[in-house]
Amino acid sequence: MRETIDVMALTDEQVMIQDMAKGFALDRLRPNAARWEGEGTLDRDVLKALGELGFGGIYTKEEHGGSALGRLDAVLIFEQLSRGCVSHASFLSIHNMATWMIDSFGGDALRAKYVPRLTAVDLIASYCLTEPGAGSDAASLKTSAKKDGDDYILNGAKAFISGAGFSDVYVVMARTGDDGARGISAFVVEKDMPGVSFGKKEEKMGWRAQPTAMVNFDDARIPAENRIGPEGEGFRYAMAGLDGGRLNIAACSLGGSQDAIDRAVDYTKERKQFGQRIADFQATQFKLADMETDLSAARALLYEAASKLDAKAGDATKYCAMAKRFVTDTGSRIANDALQLHGGYGYLSDYEVERIVRDLRVHQILEGTNEIMRVIVSREMMRQ
Repeated sequence: MRETIDVMALTDEQVMIQDMAKGFALDRLRPNAARWEGEGTLDRDVLKALGELGFGGIYTKEEHGGSALGRLDAVLIFEQLSRGCVSHASFLSIHNMATWMIDSFGGDALRAKYVPRLTAVDLIASYCLTEPGAGSDAASLKTSAKKDGDDYILNGAKAFISGAGFSDVYVVMARTGDDGARGISAFVVEKDMPGVSFGKKEEKMGWRAQPTAMVNFDDARIPAENRIGPEGEGFRYAMAGLDGGRLNIAACSLGGSQDAIDRAVDYTKERKQFGQRIADFQATQFKLADMETDLSAARALLYEAASKLDAKAGDATKYCAMAKRFVTDTGSRIANDALQLHGGYGYLSDYEVERIVRDLRVHQILEGTNEIMRVIVSREMMRQ
């Protein structure tokens, strides 16, 4: 695994965090990524070990065990972890987003009940917003939550939920009021609560170590105390987490494509054709140079966007959308170029580049499609 050059001055603490994540990726993730994909499962012990490093609540407050780090710190962590296994790193990002939502917007009792176990990764969390009929138009969701005494009764279904059936708790957005964003509330739902069930495991192109399925609510009875904040605030909470989520998923693309470049460099140094190493051909050198240049440009934009979000800059949302679009598009292209440099061997699972290509493709869809990112950027430009 080659060193990467920082595009901005990092603090000593950030360098230490970066090195810690890189060491874990090299020792615990990269050697096992192919096996986890074959088995189609996440490794709970590995996620627990990441919690012991403080990565279960990266930007969650310290009161209940969080690390209270910034969004740039999180980007550094997810970038390095994804150099080992994109599936585990991206799932940890989802867990962090759900944990942050509970800690940021939940009442004291709810926070005390769940956040310490989530930051320690004794509990694992998933995030439930998307529905079969509500993807990019998330505010049109139909899952309902009706008050019944001291409980809410949930009915509906969530689609494409990473960790469905594997995670212990689910942050669920459901409709408690009128149509539109103001009628949506957020709840913490436990896996074993009555009326909660899971659909069949989806067969996916990538992220195959992550179980993905529907989460169904059939008269599921949820204690009212498990509502996050007041009624009608759930959609605002969900959107508040998306800027950071977009940075995290971009960081996973950055790390995955860095791993693809590393593998391509190693392969072209070893593989010989026409009596010389592939690395000695100028066409190969030009391709690698372009890949490295594009990745460095993507890293610079991502780090800038994360720094703006930490600083609460007025244009942070625009930069987060720009970074998510550019980094995930660039990362996917770089991984595909790395596969091409492997020739026919790149198509074989033994060389692992094809897994990276498949894992990174979905990042152009998640956390808002890249088409939606363009809408956000242009809308923010028009406001200036």
